[in-house]
Amino acid sequence: MAAPRSRRCFLSLLTLFSVSLILFSLSLFVYTKHSNKPFIDYRNQFSVSFSFLAPPLSLREQNNSTNNTLDSVSSPPPMSLLRQNNTANTTLASISSPLPPPPPLRQSNTTNSTLASVSFTSSVSDQDNQKKSSSPTSKTNFNRKRSGLNRVEADLAKARAAIKRAASTQNYRSSLYKNPAAFHQSHTEMMNRFKVWTYTEGEAPLFHDGPVNDIYGIEGQFMDEMCVEGPKRSHFRADHPDDAHVYFVPFSVAKVIHFVYKPITSVEGFSRARLHRLIEDYVDVVATKYPFWNRSRGGDHFMVSCHDWAPDVIDGNPKLFEKFIRGLCNANTSEGFRPNLDVSIPEIYLPKGKLGPSFLGKSPRVRSILAFFAGRTHGDIRKILFKHWKEKDSQVQVYERLPPGKDYTKLMGMSKFCLCPSGWEVASPREVEAIYAGCVPVIISDNYSLPFSDVLNWDSFSVQIPVSRISEIKTILESVSLVRYLKMYKRVLEVKRHFVLNRPAQPYDVMHMMLHSIWLRRLNLRLIP
Repeated sequence: MAAPRSRRCFLSLLTLFSVSLILFSLSLFVYTKHSNKPFIDYRNQFSVSFSFLAPPLSLREQNNSTNNTLDSVSSPPPMSLLRQNNTANTTLASISSPLPPPPPLRQSNTTNSTLASVSFTSSVSDQDNQKKSSSPTSKTNFNRKRSGLNRVEADLAKARAAIKRAASTQNYRSSLYKNPAAFHQSHTEMMNRFKVWTYTEGEAPLFHDGPVNDIYGIEGQFMDEMCVEGPKRSHFRADHPDDAHVYFVPFSVAKVIHFVYKPITSVEGFSRARLHRLIEDYVDVVATKYPFWNRSRGGDHFMVSCHDWAPDVIDGNPKLFEKFIRGLCNANTSEGFRPNLDVSIPEIYLPKGKLGPSFLGKSPRVRSILAFFAGRTHGDIRKILFKHWKEKDSQVQVYERLPPGKDYTKLMGMSKFCLCPSGWEVASPREVEAIYAGCVPVIISDNYSLPFSDVLNWDSFSVQIPVSRISEIKTILESVSLVRYLKMYKRVLEVKRHFVLNRPAQPYDVMHMMLHSIWLRRLNLRLIP
């Protein structure tokens, strides 16, 4: 009788062990699931709100009534008033809903001969990965990576809590921002916490290099800011990839077009296939070597480019880049720009040896011209503008070519409003040129997601005219009262700091505003509950 009893005890222990193993596996699965419940919900055209159990708090200014007369003007608060709170509550980070498991990474079985010269340094072979995956060291690395992710997510939870508290206050009032308190607290949290890992794989000129002048110059300037070593190394750079909040893919679309595509001698030469293969193969490399892409499905990875082709990089494999963040000048919502995910960046013309156009802060009293524009016939919108206004009105001065003796910069400085029609693409350097000149921008475009609209209230310092009302430009601008114009003019001078390019970057300048837009989207992503 002893033998059956011992067998029953053994079977009971085995059953208990199996149940425990199943419960442990289920808990591990739940722990590692992603979340897509947004902390910041981009609704009502870039209004940023907080998805907690309490009623949502908008990043827009929380006034009881809408201010249509633009009568509230104030300077941004000093950084000293916005020190972070180290006792931020982190319990709110656990409010999330699960995501489905990430799709398998695209595997490239073919090699394009055109790309044979592109080498990705520091790549890891599949055999090495198999050896490492079975070693005790790999288990240690896995635990370290999990610990790093926990630390990063806890850090983000503290930032969320601090921003949430600031968003509910009325300490700062300014119609320039949708919610000045939330924005400045968010910027402070970014300055103290945000870390970016720039992938080192890939070689110049297609990677880690970009144009630093002309209309695509912001692409190369940002890349240089995030790649440069030595004394000018950005303090946003992470020392180790496990410590990073986001991962920068240093891929230059402008350089690819220049070195891979040109000269284009046929219609087939405009095919984006080679562009797609380059970016997809690069993702294969970094996703094979590191766990970060597959961990977030690319949701904490981003690129920056001002080239017209930049929006097309994800078209070759939309599923692979479903969560990937694109920093784009060509932020056209009718052509696939996703305001809740992508980042709109300003197009800035950078002459050689300069970091932007000239500053013109001339008084409104010397601005005798109602509106001004000069530029080529690029795109349908400008054709409509020229049809109605080209050299037809002394107060709405529109030129395709400036007459002899007239100076472009001086005319902007003498104008109250500067017309900013889209060209071949929605973005144009005109908006930044107008702001630098102290001239109120008049945005003439459809489907343009304006830069930094998460936090900036563009209606307070610009006029937006749909393409269908181009013929009414003079009537619309003349209806702006003197009081309203003076307040808009003052806000143009205030907002200029957010479009100034500094090297190295400085708080609240255009580099920091670009990083802040990416920071907001990372706050919206939770990789663990």
